[in-house]
Amino acid sequence: MVLLCNVNSWAQQADSIHISLKNRVKKTSRIPEIKANIQPYKPLFSTLGTSGMFNTYSGTSKSSTLSATKDKLLTIVKIYPNPVEDQLNIILSIGKDGTQTTIKIIDLLGNEVITLANERLNAGEQTKSFTIPSRLNSGIYFLRVMAGSESQVKRISVL
Repeated sequence: MVLLCNVNSWAQQADSIHISLKNRVKKTSRIPEIKANIQPYKPLFSTLGTSGMFNTYSGTSKSSTLSATKDKLLTIVKIYPNPVEDQLNIILSIGKDGTQTTIKIIDLLGNEVITLANERLNAGEQTKSFTIPSRLNSGIYFLRVMAGSESQVKRISVL
């Protein structure tokens, strides 16, 4: 007669501690992520000794500025004073003779408030002055200048 014994049954068993390393699931946030291509603001410092410390002109001369803007149909050089109270002055550069140019003031919602100019302008640097109508409330507006197929928008504050 043969007696079969299990060796493990007589041996001492190892500790039965089980350590489980599980990857924790990353909690997702319910806050929406906004991905936009917004350029950071970089002020241009004037080195030519002009009227203010911060100036919208770059440190280059006008002849090189005009040669660089010949490719563009419209370049807004300066808007002053900003904030504006009663009169707004715009210096803009047009690249082609007889360009149909429209200058409008738009509110924050994109609604047209007033059209300041709608005329054909000659090539070169132009200075335009406009009186701000009294019906325009104080606040932040946008100035849209359209020349041909090009358009530029600048922020203005009305006091």
